[in-house]
Amino acid sequence: MADPAPAPAGAGAPLSETDDQQWASVAHFGNIVGLLPALVIWLVFKDRGVKTRVEGREALNWIVNVTAAAVALWIVYVIFEVIAIALPPVSILATLVGLVIFAVYALNVTFAIMAGIRVSKGGSYRYPINIRWIR
Repeated sequence: MADPAPAPAGAGAPLSETDDQQWASVAHFGNIVGLLPALVIWLVFKDRGVKTRVEGREALNWIVNVTAAAVALWIVYVIFEVIAIALPPVSILATLVGLVIFAVYALNVTFAIMAGIRVSKGGSYRYPINIRWIR
């Protein structure tokens, strides 16, 4: 007799409350290194735990905004640096944009740590300046 057909791959088993909280906090802490951790955690675990779905979505929305801002600022920075070759005073603007880039990264790290700690203690975190692209 033939073996029964294997079960289709599903979303996986639901996360325990502890694992759900852990993955939710890791999504926020992962924002320190960039877009990939929050994206992977949200895609893999969003259907397995309510807290991971909510917090992962919040973390992903935040890091998408930070990444977009950083890319836009780097483009402006490079443009100012190229212009500064012909007009040296423009290098002051490039320096200011560089400081804003640093501030964006510092703000990201600060908020990611605050969010990760709050979620790891059982709370929830909403980033104060966040366009929520993913609903």
